[in-house]
Amino acid sequence: MDILQDLEFRGLINQQTDEKGLTELLNKESVRLYCGFDPTADSLHIGHLLPILILRRFQQAGHQPIALVGGGTGLIGDPSGKKAERTLNEQEVVASFSERIKGQLSRFLDFEEVENAAVIANNYDWIGSLDVITFLRDIGKSFGINYMLAKDSVQSRIESGISFTEFSYMILQSYDFLNLYQTHNCRLQIGGSDQWGNITAGLELIRKTEPEAKAFGLTVPLVTKADGTKFGKTEGGAIWLDAEKTSPYEFYQFWINTDDRDVMKYLKYFTFLTHDEIEALDKKMQEAPEKREAQKALAAEMLKLVHSEEALNQAIHISDALFNGNIAELTAEEIKQGFKDVPSYTHSGEEVGLIDLLVEAKISPSKRQAREDITNGAIYVNGERVQDLQKVLSEADRIESQFTVVRRGKKKYTLIQY
Repeated sequence: MDILQDLEFRGLINQQTDEKGLTELLNKESVRLYCGFDPTADSLHIGHLLPILILRRFQQAGHQPIALVGGGTGLIGDPSGKKAERTLNEQEVVASFSERIKGQLSRFLDFEEVENAAVIANNYDWIGSLDVITFLRDIGKSFGINYMLAKDSVQSRIESGISFTEFSYMILQSYDFLNLYQTHNCRLQIGGSDQWGNITAGLELIRKTEPEAKAFGLTVPLVTKADGTKFGKTEGGAIWLDAEKTSPYEFYQFWINTDDRDVMKYLKYFTFLTHDEIEALDKKMQEAPEKREAQKALAAEMLKLVHSEEALNQAIHISDALFNGNIAELTAEEIKQGFKDVPSYTHSGEEVGLIDLLVEAKISPSKRQAREDITNGAIYVNGERVQDLQKVLSEADRIESQFTVVRRGKKKYTLIQY
């Protein structure tokens, strides 16, 4: 099965410009292809994962991916998929974001070990030195206003308003494709479905500038959730690829909680499991959905891919400890991950009566209620029920001298920090 057939099986082809021509080219030679990533934050998030993994799939099939960091276009702002004008970042900020994104891309693409090693490029290298006369005469002259207005990325913003700055984004991205074609013989651009207009505009610029050229475009679908909520978003915000912004445990929980209606689609989209392995998981899910075998496989594959096997084992350990109430088995680092979003209270470190602590940390509203909570068995310290009204919390009740986890009732956790 060739690369396009694999993408078809996985439902990863949304649109392509010339299926027959691209198939013939990919079967004939190793092709250079690119995808751009604008540095709008100091980390990529899982919304970027699909195109990154498409590059990886192409590399595994023997082709050469070019990961383009938009150090130049990131200063302009892509109107695609946005309802309002982006806030423009300073050049130093975009440059800093660009460097961090380069590092993240190296987790997924092989830049050294293979003949078809991936290439990192930054479009600031050619856009940053582009003077306005050259831009208008040599590039802008190839774009008709009516042609640009017809593109969805522009049409969707006409009513709400679009600046000339963002209106020109399409031209700059098109120039990226032309530049990479001329300097790297890059023949294929991939991107999300919202990039179709920008990609076809780039192909048109190549056609006008290099009449003999044969270049192609391919987009991947917008990732959706069956319940109608936005993929990659939680109450805490975006799911980032940076472990400092989204911990491996949070990352694991995102995938393990995938809806049954979405899990097979995500296994095809995001994992590198074989077709047979995916179909076997589909059968297991149909026979015993309550076991959530498909979700466990999805979460495991994503943790190993984005973080590491060690991070996966740690996330599973935290999950099991929380499910079984074995809080004392966790390390301080695991406590930080597992209780990142629960209320916390910083204590001086001196020994303190449990009743006093419950009131100080606002776990119980009064000493009377604290006594009732303890007597009724509603208070747990590091997973163990405590019903002793005289209980004093000491060093022995701290996990690695840093934390004590107090639970009131079934779900109300408070993290005591020292």
